[in-house]
Amino acid sequence: MRYGYLMVFTKRLREPIMRGEITCSVRIWRSPHVKVGGHYRLEDGFIEVISIRRITIADITPELARRSGFAGVVDLLKVAKHGPGENVYLIDFEYHPDVKRGR
Repeated sequence: MRYGYLMVFTKRLREPIMRGEITCSVRIWRSPHVKVGGHYRLEDGFIEVISIRRITIADITPELARRSGFAGVVDLLKVAKHGPGENVYLIDFEYHPDVKRGR
């Protein structure tokens, strides 16, 4: 299987993502860096992007921050901004272990 670029997650989020506890991410970019249906390597498996939609900073609630693996909105915003982008995206995904690697 071919994978797109990595979808980078802070180290503390990787295990909960692989356990299926985290299934969304908020990113602040100039434009989307992933696409729906894309596969992005993560550890011994891959992330499959299910949906991506543009939201606003006001849409980032404490509940969404927790669903994304963060303690709160401020914690999420410290990590979500990648470069000079100002557009906010909510990305829903599923993690799939790579069965060929025995996971």
